[in-house]
Formats: sequence, structure tokens, C-alpha cells
Amino acid sequence: MLSKNPRQLQFEADINRLFLYTSYNRLGRNADEADVDEIIDMASKAPVADQQKQVQENIHLQIKSFCMSMDELLLPDVKKINEGIESSEQSNPAPRRSGLSFAIGRNTPSVKHHDVPETRPLERADVSQRLKDLIGYTLDIKPSQIPHKEAGQGLFLNGECDVGAVVAMYPGVIYSPAYYRYIPGYPRVNAQNSYLITRYDGTVINAQPWGFGGETRDFWDGFTVPEIRPNMQGGEKGPDRFWKLLSKPLDQRQLGNRGNILEGRNPLALAHFANHPAKDMAPNVMICPYDFPLTENEMRVYIPNVVFGDAEEVKMKRFGSFWFKLGGSRNGGSDIPVLKTLVLVATRALCDEEVLLNYRLSNSKRRPEWYTPVDEEEDRRRWS
Repeated sequence: MLSKNPRQLQFEADINRLFLYTSYNRLGRNADEADVDEIIDMASKAPVADQQKQVQENIHLQIKSFCMSMDELLLPDVKKINEGIESSEQSNPAPRRSGLSFAIGRNTPSVKHHDVPETRPLERADVSQRLKDLIGYTLDIKPSQIPHKEAGQGLFLNGECDVGAVVAMYPGVIYSPAYYRYIPGYPRVNAQNSYLITRYDGTVINAQPWGFGGETRDFWDGFTVPEIRPNMQGGEKGPDRFWKLLSKPLDQRQLGNRGNILEGRNPLALAHFANHPAKDMAPNVMICPYDFPLTENEMRVYIPNVVFGDAEEVKMKRFGSFWFKLGGSRNGGSDIPVLKTLVLVATRALCDEEVLLNYRLSNSKRRPEWYTPVDEEEDRRRWS
């Protein structure tokens, strides 16, 4: 254990916790003490790779249940619609074009993509409330309870969920290390964007283009960006600088995002609004990497992400803080293509409260004044 990279140690510790939380959740409220003891025993003995596989399975079952609930809410005839999607995909592959009608701030009429199936004409707020009726909770965006002026809007759980539940999904454009240079604003990607998040494997997700989601199901390739909000700081130069950072060069557009038909009314696609806890407050969710299998065609519309770049993943290796191309390609070490996403998992039972996530900002760089480390050692290991 002492010879392992500190980053790997922290990853294994996180997987161990996720194994406990999600396995307990899978048992349900009727689990007895013997079942709990068995999970704890497995967590202490099972190899990390086996625990990781079990976490993926546990999360996938929850996501699948969520997708079924959304189908129940939005599809007038689930069986008929699904058959129509499969037939349409075979005869009319989706073209690469920008057409997101649900970027934040957009009130223009939706231009329906010809492959988009008809759904019930429910507004986002109605979908959110009905989802709560089905699964017991949904998410709201309200002024944060964190006592500092930069907290802004916060993410709130409306309802109740158990420990180990998938609380939220992290939406946006997915960049593998091979495509870092195409992240808007590169190399200072976080200068005007606080909605970037990184997985342990180096995959970056940019949630800024997604914003709050929207009111329709439509084709999205991630190129549509949010409008400037009136209360943005930075004076006269602020908006100009913002647009300069977000404008993409021609070669990026030619390279293209792999667009998909996505559901903009997804009530759980709001993980990027979770705030870091203030001093004397504890996080109540944690990040969980989730590799969504792209063979699950009927679920794909509810996974709020698109991939930037080539369909085939370029093989990269990390040396310190740098990534190098090793030549050749790979498919994530699996025969099944996956979408490398992130979800937030509850670390305890939650009830009508703000969702708080430990940001684990690197202690090797200057951190914001409002940032209070939850565990300084975890921060160090995460970014070692």
C-alpha cells in the first residue's frame, strides 16, 4: 500500500466508500443486519477492481430505473416510441449540426430534428414535480445557503432519498486528455468557467454549454453556448472576454462533437450547481465515475452528455500533470463502447436540503478565499 501513488490510494478509498453506499442502497430499506455485515465484509476483502465493477452495476441499475420513470412521464406509448427510434436510427443517422434549442436563456421556438420522437408537451417544472411523485425526490435551483457572496445559486434536493442514491448527473461536453486543447479558453480553461470537472482518469466534463437544460427533447452537439447574464461582473470588458473565450476556432467545429438527441427536461442533470460546503459544514454527496454503456440505446436520451472529438479514444498516459499520446487507439479496455460520465451519490439520507459537494481543489495552486478544505490530505492525494 505504501508503494502506491497517493492519487491511486485516494481513488481506491473513494471506490471503497462508493461500494458501501451504493450496495447498501441496492439492498433497500428492508435489509437486515446480516446483509449489512456481509457488505462490510466484502468491502474489506474484495479487490478494488471487483468493487469498481459492482459500483458501476449499482449505479447503472439506478440510472436505468430513472430512465424508465422518465419514459413513463414523457412517452405517450413507450413501446411504440422505442420501436420508432430504433427504426429511425437505422434509416436516418443523425447529421452533425448545431441545433440545441434548450440552452439557457433561449426562448426561440424549437426547430424539431426529424429524428426526434414526439413526447408529451410537459414543461420542465411539471416533469420535475411528476418525477418526485415517482421516485421520491427531484432537484431545484435556489439561492445557496452558503454564507459567502460568491456562492450564488445552489442545488437543493426536493424530497427524500436514501444513502447511496444517485442524486444528480453532471451534464455537458466530455473531453478526453487528447482533446484538452479544444476546451474553450485553453490553456486557462477555468478563467471564466467554474463548471469544469475532472475524473480520476483525466476525462474533463464542461457543463457550461448545458446551463439549466431546457424545455424540449432535441439534437445537441454542445456548440450552443449560454447567453450573458445581466448580473455578470467584470464591467464593460467582461462580456467581450467571455465570448472570446467561448468562441471556437474553425478546426474545432470541423473536428466536431458527437451530437445526440437529448432530453432537455432532465430534472437530475444539474450536478454542476452543487456548492462546496462552508466551514463547519459537511458534504452530503460525493462524485462517482459512471461509464454509461452506449449499447443502451433506449436510455441514451437521458444521459446529458456528448463527446468531443473522434469516436475512437486516443491512448494517453499521465506523467505528473501532463498527458502524452502513446500511439494507437483504444476503447477504454472494453469491447463495449462507453460514455465516461459523472454522477453525485448521497453519502447519507437526505431530506429537503442543499446538496453539498467537496470540490477537493488542488492545494498546489492558489485557491479561492471562500474555499475551506474538508480534508486537506484528501486534496493533496487527489492531485498528487
